[in-house]
Amino acid sequence: MSGSFIAPHVAELPKSGIRKFFDIVAQRKDVVSLGVGEPDFDTPWHISRAAVTALEDGATHYTSNLGTPQLRQAIAAYLERRFGAQYAWENEILVTVGVSEAIDAAIRAITSPGDEIIYHEPCFVSYAPTIRLAHGVPVCVETRVEEQFRLTVSELKKAATAKTKALLLNFPCNPTGATLTDGDMEEIADFCLDRNIILLADEVYSELVYGEPGEPAPKPRSFSSIERLKPNLLLLNGFSKSWAMTGYRLGYACGPRDVVDAMMKIHQYGIMSAPTLSQAAGVEAMNHGDEDVERMRQEYERRRNYLVNALNTMGLRTIMPKGAFYIFADIRSTGMRSDDFAVKLLNDYGVACVPGSAFGKSGEGFVRMSYATSMEKIKIAAGRIAQMVRSAK
Repeated sequence: MSGSFIAPHVAELPKSGIRKFFDIVAQRKDVVSLGVGEPDFDTPWHISRAAVTALEDGATHYTSNLGTPQLRQAIAAYLERRFGAQYAWENEILVTVGVSEAIDAAIRAITSPGDEIIYHEPCFVSYAPTIRLAHGVPVCVETRVEEQFRLTVSELKKAATAKTKALLLNFPCNPTGATLTDGDMEEIADFCLDRNIILLADEVYSELVYGEPGEPAPKPRSFSSIERLKPNLLLLNGFSKSWAMTGYRLGYACGPRDVVDAMMKIHQYGIMSAPTLSQAAGVEAMNHGDEDVERMRQEYERRRNYLVNALNTMGLRTIMPKGAFYIFADIRSTGMRSDDFAVKLLNDYGVACVPGSAFGKSGEGFVRMSYATSMEKIKIAAGRIAQMVRSAK
């Protein structure tokens, strides 16, 4: 018997443009990386200590499929404190293995073959593949630099059809650093309610928001604060970015109890439960981590201001991102394509960034640079990028 055992819909999936690029980076020891979207801060020790204490106390067993009551209660209290949102910890919150699992379980729970799910590009690389794996149809809406990569209802209306089941979005956004205004969020909420579609809101960067240089940071926003949207909202979030807990692999989903119950069944058969020690750390992060988040946010803002100014000074037109820890630099003035720019910057100047094309066709002409690295490295990288830009021109 000959032929491939691989299912066609899996064989057709592209590999992550980010990971493909950083397989090359991993082989270089002299590279300054502005690439992988991971905080350079260690998890605050009092959070890690909660996991150590749980281990010492023998917390090495399965938890409830939904997550420990203590963590679900802490998540509910956090959401009410930060956003005025109310979720019942007993049946409206599911603890997952990172927000990535929450996105996957959400899409699989709501998608029947042929259902259309609207998403925006540039975006995190997993969205369209995850929709395809659930036998749904990904429908792309492009965002543009002229609108600071915001998602507008006028574009959503063009993309919506009778088959539209959901809207998946991520603001603050990876890779653009874009945020939405209160007005944008209200309009998007009404768009979903008018068409009775469900909003999948990936808000993993919700705590990392900034004002213009010299201005105070705005209050973090969440779609969960729009009360009328609650029946049509799945809030997806996690601990990796704001609390610097990527290795803990901890996330959560909040939403209507029937949807959360359906997600729990997928989670139950595929995962069982999120790591017990990670959940203990999550309780500490939710209850006592606000000051840590603010300390890291302020340092990200300082780095953002420096790098955006440096890029604009060297002639790479760059908008000031209002969230996350990414800059989406416009490199079209060099006459180079995104892949070529990133490869040359890596090979000839020892700086790693990610081609904008890895995040969708509309990312062509841009590169993503992460400022989740030290100021010292950012300054070195900026100097090398300036050398390359001068050479290109």
